Amino acid sequence: MMNLLHWRLLVSVAETCSISRAAERIGMTQSGASQAIAQLEASLGFRVFIRERRHFSVTALGEQVIAHARSMIAELDAIRDLANGSKGLSHGRIRLASFPSVISTLLPTLLRDFHRLHPGIDLIALEGSDEEVEEWLAADAVELGVVLNPAPGRAEVVLGRDEWVAVLPAGHALGRRAAADGITLDELAVEPFILATGGCSVNGQSLMAQAGLHLSDVRVTVRDWISACMLVREGMGVAILPESALPEDRRGLRVLPLTPTIHREFGLVCSPAGRSSRATQALLVGLKKICR
Repeated sequence: MMNLLHWRLLVSVAETCSISRAAERIGMTQSGASQAIAQLEASLGFRVFIRERRHFSVTALGEQVIAHARSMIAELDAIRDLANGSKGLSHGRIRLASFPSVISTLLPTLLRDFHRLHPGIDLIALEGSDEEVEEWLAADAVELGVVLNPAPGRAEVVLGRDEWVAVLPAGHALGRRAAADGITLDELAVEPFILATGGCSVNGQSLMAQAGLHLSDVRVTVRDWISACMLVREGMGVAILPESALPEDRRGLRVLPLTPTIHREFGLVCSPAGRSSRATQALLVGLKKICR
């Protein structure tokens, strides 16, 4: 069954002449967008688009469908603007601070969905270390901040959770064991080490310190997770990284879980300014529905 997102997709394909660009614009995967267009055309019983080698063009009947879709979307947006205006949400600004790995992975889709519902509200994403995010929250310089491993009850919304894993060169002696056996921090502490921070104070070195261990041979320190993987692949050392930060292409790498398991959690924390902001509270209500 077609929903409003699918009708927006239809209009976006007509405007961009491309399934991939239209899908990216409205936050769908390319395969999902292709399936949605095929389902809509099957439901209508005629072709809306002509698929040519490098772009999509609209059929004569498709032009009429898209005109109606534009009118429908415009009317629905007008109703939403009226509702937002009655709640004081027609205009506003939200400053949201986060460390790099979350800005690039978890936040884009969430923020795009909110902007679609409240186009009059500006969302400003600020990138900093986890320590800087805490400082900005304390100074009331931002409405929201993504905090790593927040204390119980502090976060308004838990955005995600993942595990720390060991990343070794593919031929490393420690990597010959079964993945289910995992690897201990003690074993990693004595290896040549690539320290990746991800812009956070919680990293391989701090995890070692919490366990009462010390890295004996830090060869390189980098901020970027992917750079660390490239150095590991070249055999320069081993690393400890968040599982969600691993590259899709893991050729030349051996990934093992830590034993015992160590998790990290991302929580969205509200500053005093955020608690008094209607726009911020509306964003939190939407995120709670998505993340629960």
